[in-house]
Amino acid sequence: MDKEEMDWKEGKSQSSNGSVTQKTDNVGIRETTKSGGSLTEGGIPLGLEALFSACRRLYPEQPNPLQVTALVKYWLGGPDPLDYISMYEVPGNLKLNIPPHWHYISFGLSDIHGDGRVHEFVGPGQPSGFGFELTMRLKREPTDKAPPTWPAALMQSLAKYVFQSESVLCVGDHVSWHSPLDGSESRLQHMLMAEDSKLGSVATPNGNMQFVQVVGITSDELRAVQHWNGAGVLDIMKRSLVTGGPLLVTDLRRGESIYEADPGVAEEIEAGIEAHGSNLSGVSAKIAWSATQPHMQCAGGGSNGDVNSDTAERVSSLESEQIKIMLKKGLMTATSLPSAASDPASAQESSCQAEKASDACGAVSEKCQAEPVELSVVTRLDSLHITINLESGALLPLALRGRLKHDRHFTFKSVTGPAALTLVAAGVSGAFVSPESPYGLRGPWLQVLIPPDLLDKMSDDLSALADPDEVKVPAQFSWPSHKLTITVHAEE
Repeated sequence: MDKEEMDWKEGKSQSSNGSVTQKTDNVGIRETTKSGGSLTEGGIPLGLEALFSACRRLYPEQPNPLQVTALVKYWLGGPDPLDYISMYEVPGNLKLNIPPHWHYISFGLSDIHGDGRVHEFVGPGQPSGFGFELTMRLKREPTDKAPPTWPAALMQSLAKYVFQSESVLCVGDHVSWHSPLDGSESRLQHMLMAEDSKLGSVATPNGNMQFVQVVGITSDELRAVQHWNGAGVLDIMKRSLVTGGPLLVTDLRRGESIYEADPGVAEEIEAGIEAHGSNLSGVSAKIAWSATQPHMQCAGGGSNGDVNSDTAERVSSLESEQIKIMLKKGLMTATSLPSAASDPASAQESSCQAEKASDACGAVSEKCQAEPVELSVVTRLDSLHITINLESGALLPLALRGRLKHDRHFTFKSVTGPAALTLVAAGVSGAFVSPESPYGLRGPWLQVLIPPDLLDKMSDDLSALADPDEVKVPAQFSWPSHKLTITVHAEE
């Protein structure tokens, strides 16, 4: 994801990003629409008015909030996808663990115009645009006279990623940012997506949308999300004023992670991982492999023995189609796979992602049915040598312990070319590998079946990768009886 710096200054337009911060009367906004767009009597697009109305209901005393707005709109060739970002002042209530803060709300990821200028018009009942808008709550410092504008720049960066990758940010998803969110020395260097509990969801004339709140998290909290799940970490954060309180207010001066704020959290998260595994189903990676190739067969012949497909975890047809669509796009365009987030990126199992994928790839869609020859033939491999970068390799223990030990699967998607590697447990059905042929290649998609005996051995051998700072690279791990080798290399 692009982390390009944006020079936003209070009250002054900046040619570097074409944005201006100003006091704006929402009711006074007037826009022209293309054919098919509907306006209120005051000349505001109905989709935009529906979101403004939600904000007015929440903040009736602030009808004219400060707004960051793009001087040149995205649909006129401007650089920033969000038309507006409103900024509200919230006094807070310390008795309820709600500190004074600023509330940022975006307009532009959903279809606010309804005339096709940015998003395809779908109408009521369907996702409006990308189906969501971003919000963020930032703790107000006593010296603040106006809301800082760096959260608006951050939200624009996230919006650019969404528009460029066509990937939706859902509640529970995380973004590995690897940099203080405001460019300072803050410990909050990553983001977790939550539902904005005060704004929720809105049914607009242009479709349905949800307000998704950006929450700043530490590196320790990011690892907890990856190894367990975002919803569980969010629930823990809500308990304490230090980590955000019930409204999940981001405090860049926060010095404690959830582990330090409550020593009992570590045991709680470990128990959750053991009981439920991880919701993270894949990441982007710098990954490659080499192998011997004894024979090929037509796709569809692979199975995992006597697994009961009615009860077992599956590489579902939807997931399979999602991966194949990305790979086909790569085969046709020779471009890299779209990331699910930044480097490496989350590809969590979330209902809003599945809904978008289902809309884009129906059961009878010609786009999904048309399959290159490369993706219809399976090549069986006798042996396998996988190489992976350290940051992504550090998630191998998570993949084994949090996913495969719970009879699930985990995918590494290449960031350098059209390729993907999926690790599959013996209890997963719907794969094209089997106990007799555990390594299979379908075009640029490699599946690796890890049987129970190897799973335990690999979990023990790779456990040191969970602390990448202590790993000396390159590090090589081999399991000769299974003809499998993994080499973890340094970041380039």
